[in-house]
Amino acid sequence: MCLKIKMTLKKIISSSLLLMFVGLLPAQHVLEKANTFLNSLSDEIKAKTLFTLEDSERYNMNYVPIPREGATFHDFNEAQKKAALDLLRASLSEEGFRKSQEIMELEKVLRIIENDDNDKMPDGRPRRDPLNYHFCIFGNPSKDQPWGWRFEGHHLSLNFTSSNGTISSSTPTFFGTNPGIVRSTKYKGKEVLKKEAKLGFALVNSLSKEQLKTVLFTDVAPSDILSLTKRKAEQLEPLGLSYSHLSQNQQKTFMDLLELYLNNYEHEFAAGFRDKINKSGIDNLYFAWAGSLQPGKGHYFRIQGPTLLIEYDNTQNNANHVHTVVRDLTNDYGEDVLKAHYEKDHQH
Repeated sequence: MCLKIKMTLKKIISSSLLLMFVGLLPAQHVLEKANTFLNSLSDEIKAKTLFTLEDSERYNMNYVPIPREGATFHDFNEAQKKAALDLLRASLSEEGFRKSQEIMELEKVLRIIENDDNDKMPDGRPRRDPLNYHFCIFGNPSKDQPWGWRFEGHHLSLNFTSSNGTISSSTPTFFGTNPGIVRSTKYKGKEVLKKEAKLGFALVNSLSKEQLKTVLFTDVAPSDILSLTKRKAEQLEPLGLSYSHLSQNQQKTFMDLLELYLNNYEHEFAAGFRDKINKSGIDNLYFAWAGSLQPGKGHYFRIQGPTLLIEYDNTQNNANHVHTVVRDLTNDYGEDVLKAHYEKDHQH
């Protein structure tokens, strides 16, 4: 009996140590991957990639196809491309990484559908281009000093800040899809953000008539997310219904939708972000809706709380073009963490 107990305790301790190790691994992993990526670059490409942490470019968020700063896949050889993707993979969950890759693939679909050889960027390359995604690193990747990095192009803006060897911010996080559902080509039927739409509609259509009066704030959806590319996302008008006013089944759907967004993040960061949202009170989260209650016509929803804003908008291209974003209302671009760091440095 004693032997069994000892064996069980040994297993528990081993499992705990393993979890501790696994928990620490991703953040160390990101630092290691960032340096491997930088070390793979020539001086010329490195000069295009590196910025200071204080550079205003760090806040230059965009999700449309425009000329941008930073090296792209066009600049990389195969080894550099692999190192770049390894950094992205280490900074997201597998699900977040999959979505990012599939969104890039949609550029091929747009190229076929639009079939416009004259639609070019200023550098002469096609505007719809799965290789035209930019890597920028801000500061010097290290354990001791804060640094950040961004991966951005059409319908993707992924912003990361690292301090004390961990990812301290992963927002703003923007994912977009055009087409939302692919209607033709060999990609027909592909819907990258399918679960987001499905859960959003499931929640709004589970509401009673009374609840819907509070949740549906307008019959016409806004033409885009309301936070757009603002440097600092603000609290929007607190419309809708709070979590505490939902039924048990509705609360489950609400949490499934929230978790879907959190699960795009690297595991350790997601756990911290989840904890922060919980501390500010799940009951303080509100769900609001605008536009059509059925797919095919413009619709919009948001989840908002003291620290969190999630927006989802599908209005363009006959409501087959999705924009969705997560903003941390207190720590986008690692603002909170960097402020504390600079104040501490200033004291010395």
